[in-house]
Amino acid sequence: MKGDVRHLLTERCTSKVLHTYLFLDSWHWGEPVSIIKSNFRYSVRVSPQMANRIVDSARSILNKFIPDIYIYTDHMKGVSSGKSPGFGLSLVAETTNGTFLSAELASNPQGQGAAVLPEDLGRNCAKLLLEEIYRGGCVDSTNQSLALLLMTLGQQDVSKVLLGPLSPYTIEFLRHLKSFFQIMFKIETKPCGEELKGGDKVLMACVGVGFSNLSKTLK
Repeated sequence: MKGDVRHLLTERCTSKVLHTYLFLDSWHWGEPVSIIKSNFRYSVRVSPQMANRIVDSARSILNKFIPDIYIYTDHMKGVSSGKSPGFGLSLVAETTNGTFLSAELASNPQGQGAAVLPEDLGRNCAKLLLEEIYRGGCVDSTNQSLALLLMTLGQQDVSKVLLGPLSPYTIEFLRHLKSFFQIMFKIETKPCGEELKGGDKVLMACVGVGFSNLSKTLK
């Protein structure tokens, strides 16, 4: 199930006054979040009623913070649904400047692990989204490594990005970047305060290696 779900690049949101700041190649954005949309609930080879149960449980958490929530359902059955029954939920928060932050959960494959109730899945996914909102940064914890990789491969100039607390995966990924590209990031801690809400932030900066496509035809 999880392999069939699209993973979305993300940003941050909240019901109160939240601001996220993104630094890339000297550009600086700071925009509050006002909507949670582009969400979808999917199910295959299970009762369509699962959709309402997931949506209601997710809304029971998120509606306490922000009213503008849109969750779409996608139910598949028959040959096109495959042979594995299951369901899941993907939640995406969008800022006013069009950046995103997401969280996603799926039920366990049949015969693997404990059975998951739709209500529990919806509530847990909503809490994961709120956790990503609290962590902050210009991307969520799942995509921190992608942003750092793009900075590493970028032009031979200083690039900066503001992230939430680094995940264990991101910390290990930084070690790989040093091994493969001899790139070291300057890490500056940004404590939460009047400008930065939520958890402490980390400002990452590096000089790109200027990677280019060697097979590209020169004109």
